[in-house]
Amino acid sequence: MRIAVLGTGVVGTSVGSRLVETGHEVRMGSRTAGNERAVAWVGTTGAGASGGTFADAAAWAEVVVNATGGLVSVEALTAAGAENLAGKPLLDISNPLDFSGGFPPTVAQPDGRSLGELIQDTFPAARVVKTLNTMSADVMVHPRALPGAHTVFVAGDDAGAKALVAGLLRGFGWAPDEIVDVGGIAAARGLELYLPLWLSLMGTFGSPAFNVSVVRARPDE
Repeated sequence: MRIAVLGTGVVGTSVGSRLVETGHEVRMGSRTAGNERAVAWVGTTGAGASGGTFADAAAWAEVVVNATGGLVSVEALTAAGAENLAGKPLLDISNPLDFSGGFPPTVAQPDGRSLGELIQDTFPAARVVKTLNTMSADVMVHPRALPGAHTVFVAGDDAGAKALVAGLLRGFGWAPDEIVDVGGIAAARGLELYLPLWLSLMGTFGSPAFNVSVVRARPDE
């Protein structure tokens, strides 16, 4: 597929590189076509990778990934163009972390509404799926680097978009039973609010190389 990854930070470049490795065409979107990090990423990734503005990338793509900073995601997606997002699966992997008060950051959810919901409400024709925001970039794209089974969540109102996202996750190496559908886009509230616990765990472990696993009782128990 043709996939636009909006955002040139660690998360965006990690996801973009893995998508190229798994056979997709990727265009890295940034505020300006000559963004240095996007140019550098294209130079190291090779065939199947290119760069452009947010709007260039979104217009070209069949699927859009939002890997911009959570507090500026709506602004970035507005620059991408609502018409370029309409009808397309939009993977939101960002977190609305507010560092204005120092560390640890707070999760910005005005009126209790998640960023995932805000994106869906702002771009109602897009098919928003919240996923991959509960772990580090390396765990997102290389789940088998951790021993044993662990969990990635998906939330969204469009069943077809969630099925497509699950396929991309399987391409990254996630096992089907590790992909847990937690319901509609309103479930993004809880996924984003997990971040304070994740930060505490990272401080305890001294490393971001971890994830959680949902353990369920067997039906006959």
